[in-house]
Amino acid sequence: MPCVAERPACPLCHTAGSSLFCTAPQGDKLLDYYRCSECRLTFVAPAQLPTLAEEKAEYDLHCNDPQDAGYRAFLARLAAPLQALLPPAATGLDFGCGPGPTLSLMFREAGFSCADYDPLYANDPQLLTRNYDFISCTEVAEHFHQPGDSFALLQRLLRPGGVLGVMTRWLMADPQFERWHYRRDPSHVCFYKPATFEWIAARWDLVLHLPATDIALLQRP
Repeated sequence: MPCVAERPACPLCHTAGSSLFCTAPQGDKLLDYYRCSECRLTFVAPAQLPTLAEEKAEYDLHCNDPQDAGYRAFLARLAAPLQALLPPAATGLDFGCGPGPTLSLMFREAGFSCADYDPLYANDPQLLTRNYDFISCTEVAEHFHQPGDSFALLQRLLRPGGVLGVMTRWLMADPQFERWHYRRDPSHVCFYKPATFEWIAARWDLVLHLPATDIALLQRP
């Protein structure tokens, strides 16, 4: 067990002295995972985070086809409850759209305007200077190296009444964490519990909706 001075601050809530949760293999390396006692985030030790090149190499292996019915059904788990909270003609942003933008296409087909942003594949900084009625963030939050900064940015981009929709696998079974397939993706570095989203909602005065497992909707009053 590392000494207190070696324990990193939480990258979400910045509470000092997170506890070592476990050490687990990742390829040919061993990674240290820490757990924050305040917001319940589990995260990779900062010194062991992947480089941008390593992340992109992993992302480039993904094959997200906008015409794939199975992929669309997966994304609809977020799109459907999010659309139910939107006014007609709402405008949005798909944050972290990846190399094959699909969710924005689904929103446009449903009558909503939606732009694509991704720091690697669709990097238009101007999109981060506007405000939106909704922001979708599917299978992205687990990649955040500085989730506190990322969620602060996302909530600033919301108009009053706007909704941030997040889809990421929740960490529910601590004893199975080392064997969990979701952890084994080398680009996944942050893992959330429902309590973590409760903390996020309280921190930024958002209304939290949990319509289904792995889905969190955070709405500005």
